[in-house]
Amino acid sequence: MEREYMEFDVVIVGAGPSGLSAACRLKQKAAEAGKEISVCVVEKGSEVGAHILSGAVFEPRALNELFPNWKELGAPLNTAVKRDDIYLLKDAEKASKIPNLFVPKTMHNEGNYIISLGNLCRWLAQQAENLGVEIYPGFAAQEALIDGNGVVRGIITGDLGVDREGHPKEGYYTPGMELRAKYTLFAEGCRGHLGKQLIKKYNLDSDADAQHYGIGIKEIWDLDPAKHEEGLVLHPAGWPMSLVDSENTGGSFLYHLENNQIVIGLIVDLSYSNAYLSPFDEFQRYKHHPVIAQYLEGGKRVAYGARAICKGGLNSLPKMVFPGGALIGCDLGTLNFAKIKGSHTAMKSGMLAADAAADALLAGKEGGDQLTAYVEAFKASWLFDELFRSRNFGPAIHKLGVFFGGAFNFVDQNIFGGKLPFTLHDKTPDYAHLKPAAECTKIDYPKPDGKLSFDKLSSVFLSNTNHEEEQPCHLRLTDPGIPLSRNLPLYDEPAQRYCPAGVYEIVTKEDGEKKFQINAQNCVHCKTCDIKDPSQNITWVAPEGTGGPNYPNM
Repeated sequence: MEREYMEFDVVIVGAGPSGLSAACRLKQKAAEAGKEISVCVVEKGSEVGAHILSGAVFEPRALNELFPNWKELGAPLNTAVKRDDIYLLKDAEKASKIPNLFVPKTMHNEGNYIISLGNLCRWLAQQAENLGVEIYPGFAAQEALIDGNGVVRGIITGDLGVDREGHPKEGYYTPGMELRAKYTLFAEGCRGHLGKQLIKKYNLDSDADAQHYGIGIKEIWDLDPAKHEEGLVLHPAGWPMSLVDSENTGGSFLYHLENNQIVIGLIVDLSYSNAYLSPFDEFQRYKHHPVIAQYLEGGKRVAYGARAICKGGLNSLPKMVFPGGALIGCDLGTLNFAKIKGSHTAMKSGMLAADAAADALLAGKEGGDQLTAYVEAFKASWLFDELFRSRNFGPAIHKLGVFFGGAFNFVDQNIFGGKLPFTLHDKTPDYAHLKPAAECTKIDYPKPDGKLSFDKLSSVFLSNTNHEEEQPCHLRLTDPGIPLSRNLPLYDEPAQRYCPAGVYEIVTKEDGEKKFQINAQNCVHCKTCDIKDPSQNITWVAPEGTGGPNYPNM
């Protein structure tokens, strides 16, 4: 098919922290050199920030480098962290506060801010547009443009107005466009679907450990003003996850923003083993713990969302470049698990890739080559140093559990500064940890009370999730028979539990026959199914542009 096309020097896929930082840096470098570099950013969400979800305690290190005058420019960093409280939750009732002395240094947040990352991205997009970047929200990058020599030459955006069977809808069909580029930067976030394809095609992970993931489930609440303490950061560990063993690990957060709001969330490591575990339901019961409930009682829940995070760190980083392009941010996997932060690292990776692409273009290169300067700059940067120092943090938790892994991390971070003379590895992919249902204990989750805990459907409603009806399902099954023939008898079909939006259901028909149903309308784009399916049978691909959640300030 002949498609319309546009040509740019650089195309960036995804308007998150890494993509927008890269776009800004490219334009800054061009202006410094008195030359022109054309930059285009495509974003599948309905607006910039619509799909952004993060904790988020933000470290301004990369922002200080990108826009030293960010305060004057009005960046939405309004709430400085005033205090860190770390709790060990022993069970549903008991907890003990960990003295600051015994907390790994990386968990301290002096000089950081509690923010809405979505709002920071909207601000970054404004700065990018002021610098001359073209940003197109509502356009999903559907495939990478790869020429006969294996060089990435840009992307193709998804067709609009296609029915469930893949046929054009009369009067609505618009074919996708080719956006051609000398260099293409992929900044899709964790488990980006083009990033996943490129890693496979170019064998980028051949020397890396398996990537590791968590699912973060988050809510925003309006609090009773008497219970609000602006700038307070809580990081509980332990219950409802395992405290001592390494079977089902995770952690949680509760951050006090401005305007009597808090953000609260639970991160469940996707290496969990119990096939009956439901991260969503774990989060709902977590909110009833007295340490947490004391803040929420009398408050009102105003937003809900979920997102997978990649936390394998340095050991799991794939090769960063391939002919004509590079991976940046969480598409690459730069989150620092020891800090539970990935925004400043994502921004820095985008800036380093932008520097390399800008230098190549300003030197007169026509693109299509490998941006090796990006790799070299990364290895010489504070980003590499930070990821190197925290390389053992995740494997220690995975191997030793929260308590003993936490003790190891205290020694590693506080005494040795992350420079112990050995590296721990965790090479088993998360999905392979799932045990057959017959070996697992069923978990009896309490019914939601509608005050602190809620069901999935009312939660999805708060995420403003919507997909245009009658489009091809973007949750692709390699073998449609596997959910019922393998996953149901062996694992009691875990997709119906690990999905935080109720997308997957086992429905019993009137004749008693079972059916695997995919409610793709509900999908909040968290990517957990693509990661955790024990048969690796589900592939998440981008739906029609604008589809998915519309988070106001997550």
